[in-house]
Amino acid sequence: MLVATVLLVVQVGGTLLASRGQPDRRPLDALAFVLLAAAPLSFLARGWSPLVPLCVALPATAVYFARDHPRGPIVAGLAIALVTTVLGGRRRWAWGVSAAGLAAAAVAAALGLVPWVHVTVALAWLLVVLLAADQVRYRRERAAAQREARREEARRVADEERLALARDLHDVLAHSLSVINVQAGVALHLIDDDPGQVRSALAAIKQTSRDALAEVRQTVGALRAGGEVAPRAPAPGLADLDQLLATTTAAGLRAEADVRGAPRPLPAAVDLAAYRVVQEALTNVARHSASDWAEVRVTYAGGGVRVEVTDDGPPRPAAHAGAGHGLLGMRERASSLGGTVSSGPRPGGGYGVTAWFPT
Repeated sequence: MLVATVLLVVQVGGTLLASRGQPDRRPLDALAFVLLAAAPLSFLARGWSPLVPLCVALPATAVYFARDHPRGPIVAGLAIALVTTVLGGRRRWAWGVSAAGLAAAAVAAALGLVPWVHVTVALAWLLVVLLAADQVRYRRERAAAQREARREEARRVADEERLALARDLHDVLAHSLSVINVQAGVALHLIDDDPGQVRSALAAIKQTSRDALAEVRQTVGALRAGGEVAPRAPAPGLADLDQLLATTTAAGLRAEADVRGAPRPLPAAVDLAAYRVVQEALTNVARHSASDWAEVRVTYAGGGVRVEVTDDGPPRPAAHAGAGHGLLGMRERASSLGGTVSSGPRPGGGYGVTAWFPT
């Protein structure tokens, strides 16, 4: 309604004012006013079909000029109709209708009804308007594609961050709860026969739960802050391997370390991922293996670091071995850093997990 009203005022009022200085033109009559009002009023039917303004404005403008009425802003309606048709996703219709109109004008010129100069001017004007509309459409589409790409990238980054946090929570909770479960079992078994050992088991449970709560708070804090707040404690790495093995040993699984090569600082992401793989592998040994021994081997090579966790025991009965996301999480960690993880039974018995991270 607003577009139609403004165009009606511009075309009719502007042409009336402009006609005062064009006494040599045909005076404005009833048909001239109908032609001036046709394009603006056609925008009222745009909701029925977006092609109505173009199909009305082009012939109305052509007939107006052919009748040699005073020149004025009558082309405003046709220009807006062309632009809105192109921007509305009907570019071919705009070019097709324009071509059809020019073809009709060329036939009229060939018959001597209109001068060829009018056809040439109309061709130039239509090309300018259509090319300008195409340029606006292209820029809009490019801007929309860029916005969508940014939104998609933001979603991808957010998904990766949530996945990383989920893996951290899984590794921390799985390891800590496994240790607590083992120690609680020890305490229940020895509560009557060896109170001193029960005290040690409870002390281990207390320390493990305290460490787990600290890590969970840190991870959840990062989640709530959207990753904008620095963690209150540094992320664990292979430098904390002795503490991890001590906790595992206190839970009843004797874990030994074998470090080969010259230890060196690792990229933070690689250091954390290697630590988490060892942590999860030891958790799996405690949960799924009947062995009470595990070896952790860390090898620093020229192009990366390799961690291996092996045990020598048969698996526990299937009833006690639940399916989890530990191995999947290991592979996701390694893959995100360009590394690999392999796992499976060992030829001489037991189970092994090997991870390689390039540095």
